[in-house]
Amino acid sequence: MTAASRHDRIASLRVEIDALERLGAPRREALAFGDKRIDALLPGGGLALSCWHEFAGAGLDLETCAASAGLVARLVAPLADRGEMVWVLRRDDLHAPGLAGLGLPAERLIQVCARDEAEVMAVMEDALRTPGVAAVVGEADEADLVAGRRLQLACESGAATGFLLRRRPFGGSARARVSASAAATRWRVAPAPSAPTAADDPGLGPARWQLELERCRGGRTGAWIVEAWEEDDAAYPLRLVAELGDRDVATPLRLAG
Repeated sequence: MTAASRHDRIASLRVEIDALERLGAPRREALAFGDKRIDALLPGGGLALSCWHEFAGAGLDLETCAASAGLVARLVAPLADRGEMVWVLRRDDLHAPGLAGLGLPAERLIQVCARDEAEVMAVMEDALRTPGVAAVVGEADEADLVAGRRLQLACESGAATGFLLRRRPFGGSARARVSASAAATRWRVAPAPSAPTAADDPGLGPARWQLELERCRGGRTGAWIVEAWEEDDAAYPLRLVAELGDRDVATPLRLAG
């Protein structure tokens, strides 16, 4: 057997093992986006709960985390009905009233300021295992495979969902991205221009983000523009504005609670 054929055989076996593991694993509850163009790409039809997910900005957002933090706040807002929300910071710059404006209730939010990335991971693990906690958001530059697997075990132990925001809060050169990851999904987030409001009500429209699903364990990738859904009777906090492939206007997308 040649080296090339041996490599192909090993890759094929890995695919088969992964498929068998997914077949035998219990079906996870998911937070659906409400639009099949996104949900169909995700195992279980949405963002899997009791797992952890990775979000990263681009450019200056890797330092400020503004766009990605805003999007994640909007995503986790439906989970506030299930329990407390813990946000682990590297800098004490989280604006709770701003998160409330995105639908995340301040009375449900617990902020923890960590001294370094190791402490971020430790606090996230503890919070994910704590009864009564529905979601944990942590800010860190990266999570290696060992730290990622520990986060996943903590999610499964406590039935909470984790969100890792990749952030370099004090600047510095970017580190090389590690290709392997224990995250269920990996997303890239960038701000997108808001639509203009009506002429008789001048101002900015709802917040918009360019959202790219870079990696999905057991699923497929894609890219879209989404915006905050601000109708009082909205069932989901986001709606799909356009798919980045053709930019055609799409039907509304909302995130299930």
